[in-house]
Amino acid sequence: MTAPDDTLVMENTRRWIEKAVIGLNLCPFARSVYVKNQVRIVVSHARHLDAFLDDLDRELDLLANTPAEEVDTTLLVHPTLFPDFFVFNDFLNVVDDVVAEHELEGVIQVASFHPAFQFEDAAADDIGNFTNRSPYPTLHLLREDSVERAVASEGGDADQIVARNLRTLQTLGAPGWEALLARD
Repeated sequence: MTAPDDTLVMENTRRWIEKAVIGLNLCPFARSVYVKNQVRIVVSHARHLDAFLDDLDRELDLLANTPAEEVDTTLLVHPTLFPDFFVFNDFLNVVDDVVAEHELEGVIQVASFHPAFQFEDAAADDIGNFTNRSPYPTLHLLREDSVERAVASEGGDADQIVARNLRTLQTLGAPGWEALLARD
């Protein structure tokens, strides 16, 4: 698979953040860190898993050693390494091990996004899957304290955020999602 140009990857990722994640308020704290330029987006060019893990190591170290005021969260995007969602999903076990190796459990958590994301026991076309659908396979490295503040600002109940997101996506529907992310 030929990798798309980095400019296109960044453009599509930013469109997704601006129109879906922030525009639909799927993540309650995304807007504040995004407008303050505290979101780091890194496009990986790794040709194999070991090199991608090296990229992950670097980003975990950077996030752990950089004040949140400079970089609050990182999106590690790879446009071609994980075309199959289930392979990507299995790889997340390795990602959890890497976070533990860096002694960052409880400090940094990783959320996953993929163009074909599918929750366990959900049909592939279930609109609920779209909460975690992104233009490219993406690891989102989040500071746990930022997540806790975001959840608290939404009333302290993460389940309410999930339920609200599902209602939003059900109202939007798959055609609405596609139209939302279409190039202007």
